[in-house]
Order: sequence, then C-alpha cells, then structure tokens
Amino acid sequence: MNPEELDLAYTALCNALADAGQPNTERFLAMLCLALMARCESAADVLPLIEAVKVRCGDEGDRA
Repeated sequence: MNPEELDLAYTALCNALADAGQPNTERFLAMLCLALMARCESAADVLPLIEAVKVRCGDEGDRA
C-alpha cells in the first residue's frame, strides 16, 4: 500500500468509526481485525503485530 492509499484507508476507518459511534467502537474494531486476520496466510503473520501493538499501548499507558 502506498502512502496515498494508506491515507485513504485510514480516513475511511476514521469516518466509519465516527459513523458507528462511541458505543460500537470496540465491536467495530474487533470485527475489522478479525476480517483482516482472515486474509493472512498464517498466525505467524498476525502474532508479531498483536505483540507490537500491545507493547506500544503499554508504553503509551506508562506516559499517561
């Protein structure tokens, strides 16, 4: 994905989250993640990403 496509996809995600509303954000993101994971060849493609985000979220929580 090139930078323009990434920006387009991110903007679409932000708009979809806004349309879904705050009460549905977690469910929306979970469903999207499952759909994207289903496109991966194996868990080996997904597990490092999950760990990286987990670490990053933990780091951001430490700064709060």
